[in-house]
Amino acid sequence: MIVLGLQSGFTIDEHDPGAALIRDGELISVCEEERFVGVKNAKGHLPINSIKACLKEAQATIYDVDLIIHPGDSFQNLPEHVDGYLKHYFHHAPPIQTINHQLAHLASAYYHSAFDEAMCLSYDGYGDQLSAALASANAAGIQILETQPASNSLGVFYSLMTSYLGFTVDRDEYKVMGLSAYGKEGVDIQDILAPTKQGYIFNQDYLPVDHAIRNIYEPFYTEKLTSLLGPPRIPGSAMTQHYKDVAYASQKQLEACAIALVTYLHQKTGLRKLCIAGGVGLNCNVNYRLSQLDFIDEIFIQPAASDRGIALGCALYGSQQQGKVVKGLDNAFKGPSYSADQIANALQLTGSVYREVDSPTSLAAQMLAEGKILAWHQGRSEFGPRALGHRSILADPRHPDMKDEVNLRIKFREEFRPFAPSVLSHRAADLFETESLSPYMTVSYPVKPAWRDQLGAVTHVDGTSRIQTVDPQSDPIYHQLIVEFERLTGVPAVLNTSFNVRSQPIVETPLQALATFASSGLDVLFMDHFVIEKSGRSISRKI
Repeated sequence: MIVLGLQSGFTIDEHDPGAALIRDGELISVCEEERFVGVKNAKGHLPINSIKACLKEAQATIYDVDLIIHPGDSFQNLPEHVDGYLKHYFHHAPPIQTINHQLAHLASAYYHSAFDEAMCLSYDGYGDQLSAALASANAAGIQILETQPASNSLGVFYSLMTSYLGFTVDRDEYKVMGLSAYGKEGVDIQDILAPTKQGYIFNQDYLPVDHAIRNIYEPFYTEKLTSLLGPPRIPGSAMTQHYKDVAYASQKQLEACAIALVTYLHQKTGLRKLCIAGGVGLNCNVNYRLSQLDFIDEIFIQPAASDRGIALGCALYGSQQQGKVVKGLDNAFKGPSYSADQIANALQLTGSVYREVDSPTSLAAQMLAEGKILAWHQGRSEFGPRALGHRSILADPRHPDMKDEVNLRIKFREEFRPFAPSVLSHRAADLFETESLSPYMTVSYPVKPAWRDQLGAVTHVDGTSRIQTVDPQSDPIYHQLIVEFERLTGVPAVLNTSFNVRSQPIVETPLQALATFASSGLDVLFMDHFVIEKSGRSISRKI
């Protein structure tokens, strides 16, 4: 039994198309179209390359697929659209079923949580006319208890503030989260968004009359907002303290409303385990606050919580409906991999000078300890917005200036943007205030004071880090690299950020890796056992 979940970009601004394939209850592949077309979020694209990649990984054809699940049950004739493009590109279309966007989010979280019973929350901008869904789930399935309309949306609130702060709507919301740590109390936005006993209330008067986002580069606020907060930040202009304080107020209000919503959900269900998906679920600071609530025993945030995980949720829901339940996510490495021959061909095609080494982890650890900044391209790519050690840029977390250097010379992005540490799972509690594993980089935790100097490049200004715990079972190669780095430095963690530059998707193929390596300030690129270095660079970052 093969179930294929799809998310398609039917309109010019519909984003994050992709595909996920489950065979007989086993998740075979999850692919995002942006990785293949090289356009971040791949708005308006159909998931053609993603479907091909999933079928290739399963060694199957479209004729082997028994069922396709797609979000969009509120749209007329959507199955006909999917049927049409599948027949155009593949000459065949399996049976197609649509489900609600929010149900796809809920399924992506619960069926991969490994929880027997849990309360489930989906919240985002909006999809299928809804902005949130509250549910309980157990072996019998997912029961939606309550929904929020598109007009009362925490995701749209955060997009409103994203636009005011001079960032791009529906793409840069995570920048507001990073910027908020530099702000302080003093800005009052209670009239815009406020918690209630049932969750929250969002004042629509601050939005344009047409709430739909027609173009992400247009302003997404009204004069009522500028009357309250003053002139908006011009994109690209200086980030004054006022705008940092607005970001702080936005984040704190989002946290208060999320806590109120989860508290209400707990009161309705009495359950103590929580599953989260939807774009708001990528807010790591909110996730930490929720994990600390005294009625939460365990929390699971889907690693591709945004619409990147919709195709996965569709596949999981369809598989469950066919009696093949997929419980628990073993790892996020479900994309394509590339053979040594494919990598060698890319190196030869580009005329790259390279060498092969027996132990790339040992050499990489040594180079990191010397202060070099590495690109690390190994095995199957990870799905979701955060690199987890297969398509990553790595650096020494100890160097006090490393954050600024990677932002400026490698990523070409704003100086306030933080970086995450990948830490050996058995050492995480030694470095951070947590007893939980966090393999998908979805929760921020406080860094223990004794380690803040040693982790200067990955400790945010508020004293937290968005950690990724790495264990030898799910990722033996990356784990070994960090083991080697600890042996050299005494620090069981490395700085990890996605292998891309600003406004580009994470690289997928060896050719994309080589292009990004050549066009940035990276020192070394590791692909499998192949090593490519830039000659003539003087490294002066040794600790």
